[in-house]
Amino acid sequence: MTEAYFLTSARLGFRRWTREDIDLATSLWGEPEVNRFLGGPFTAEQVHEKLAVEISRQESHGIQYWPVFLLESGEHVGCCGLRPYKPEEKIPELGYHLRRAFWGKGLAVEAGRAVIGYAFDTLGCAALFAGHHPDNAVSKKVLLKLGFRYLEDVWHEPIQRMEPTYLLRREEASQLSP
Repeated sequence: MTEAYFLTSARLGFRRWTREDIDLATSLWGEPEVNRFLGGPFTAEQVHEKLAVEISRQESHGIQYWPVFLLESGEHVGCCGLRPYKPEEKIPELGYHLRRAFWGKGLAVEAGRAVIGYAFDTLGCAALFAGHHPDNAVSKKVLLKLGFRYLEDVWHEPIQRMEPTYLLRREEASQLSP
């Protein structure tokens, strides 16, 4: 590990992407099942570009879709974090991508809760935006479990489809049980 975790939950640790993480990025964004709703599968060049974008977001905005690891074993689970959405209103977008081996274990909800707490308590965000591919019923369930409320369907260019979108306001998040 190149950097200590800046955020942890019961089972997960979060750190920042580095240029040395290309193998981790490839294992995540190169996995066809993980990316079928994200516009992938991605080529090696596209994975390099995605990693560079995440590193750039951290440098310019202090946020990214951070790599996530199991605390117990150090295994790379995927990523979960934030990206700019409406920075002038202090509303970033929450997102998560988990490797296939870690699906169905409650880790997306756990990671999402950790990032939500960080967003509101540490970064002072006013709200969080999120969306999912219309065919990804599991992502919809995760967002609803996290307390997000449906907003509207909007055109999402990367997948060339209408996508359901959601919002979680700070005051709503503070009323959720841990």
